[in-house]
Amino acid sequence: MCRSVDVKQAVLAKNDDLAAILRGDLARQGVAAVNLLSSPGSGKTELLGRVLARAVERGVPVAALTADLATENDARRLARSGAPVQQVLTDGLCHLEARQVRSRLEGWLPEDTAVLFVENVGNLVCPASYDLGETLRIVLMAVTEGEDKPLKYPTAFGSAHLVVVTKTDLAEAAGFDESAFRAHVQQVNPGVEIVRTCARTGDGVETVLDRALAARDGAPEHRPPLTPHPHTHDHAADGEQAHDHHTHPHPATTPVS
Repeated sequence: MCRSVDVKQAVLAKNDDLAAILRGDLARQGVAAVNLLSSPGSGKTELLGRVLARAVERGVPVAALTADLATENDARRLARSGAPVQQVLTDGLCHLEARQVRSRLEGWLPEDTAVLFVENVGNLVCPASYDLGETLRIVLMAVTEGEDKPLKYPTAFGSAHLVVVTKTDLAEAAGFDESAFRAHVQQVNPGVEIVRTCARTGDGVETVLDRALAARDGAPEHRPPLTPHPHTHDHAADGEQAHDHHTHPHPATTPVS
């Protein structure tokens, strides 16, 4: 058991080193990377599509890298915005890692990109422990998911620079207690900003884009320390990852036009 924990910590440490290198490389290029985390069905893709479209309308050069386990559906949806989009198929891997993002950006990311949005795999557990070299980490939650989500997933919400509430047009029908939700967010991440959004009406879209641009321009940001969430993953002695419930083939990358 101790050996398993030691190897996991070594894997995370290696990821953090690569993430720091990637963050520095992107900063020198003038690119802010935004890591979007949420559970499946939160409305993350729909909101991101609206943010990308708004950026294109404003003449802001943005791009998106989106990860999914099996389909390219999200990339096709995001490409409608007119922004450059690339899909990473993880074939069952429950999170992105810095090495994947770094390798997929080589030779693809447009030189004038101001903001790179990275849509992580729909999961609030594993992705929370992996720094992707992001400038800004956004954790999203739909009003239909319950006010206690931040308490159930403190690593994800506790590591967010920005918390985004989605599908606010359904808040009344869902019986969403926003006061309780905000209290729970502040409990795990004191002082973090919470933004209300609705992709259907466009509410909050401009704010999310502005926060991403502010991060690029060096605005002060709140970055709590990441506490690795316990994983049920095992790793081989040579450092290669072998999950007991996932496979780790090399992710495929598909550009979308």
